[in-house]
Amino acid sequence: MDNQSTIPESDPFTLFEVWFGEARSSEPNDPNAMALATATPDGFPSVRMVLLKGHGADGFVFYTNAESRKGEQIRANMRASLLFHWKSLRRQVRIEGPLEEVTEAEADAYFHSRPRASQIGSAASDQSRPLPDRQVYIDRVHALESRYPEGDIPRPPHWTGFRLSPRRIEFWNDREYRLHDRRLFERAAPDRPWSNTLLYP
Repeated sequence: MDNQSTIPESDPFTLFEVWFGEARSSEPNDPNAMALATATPDGFPSVRMVLLKGHGADGFVFYTNAESRKGEQIRANMRASLLFHWKSLRRQVRIEGPLEEVTEAEADAYFHSRPRASQIGSAASDQSRPLPDRQVYIDRVHALESRYPEGDIPRPPHWTGFRLSPRRIEFWNDREYRLHDRRLFERAAPDRPWSNTLLYP
């Protein structure tokens, strides 16, 4: 029978940082990969994998084309859920809360921190829109390479980031015989204290 200690009652951001650090050491690929769930205004859900690009006490940040399907859903319904699944550690973290758009300065800084080829690829893409032939996209990439032979590519105004300010964070740890360990942290607003409780698995 499993007698390991339960997930500690600590600040959830501190606990996330510990678990994320361990994931960076153990996950073979993309420990910052997370499932992002959004919904249309009438409640149809959609989920896809994105990469966490910043986190701290103010929230969890990712970047995207705001004219993509997920971008349109976000701007129509500024709430989302995140899920980290670190299989090597047999752990999950679920995060829920409202979204806010990052500042233009933040979006510029991250866009221009990316490899130049990634900047070009993003600027050339009408993400989620129908593509008649892949060569159309490749031609747009080559056109941007010719137009900007050196230096950074201007960030498209619709390429931006969003920050999720968590209201719920749940930590899940696998245990033998499915006696899993779950702890839920909740708060009503960013300036309110966290409550926390264990949950039945």
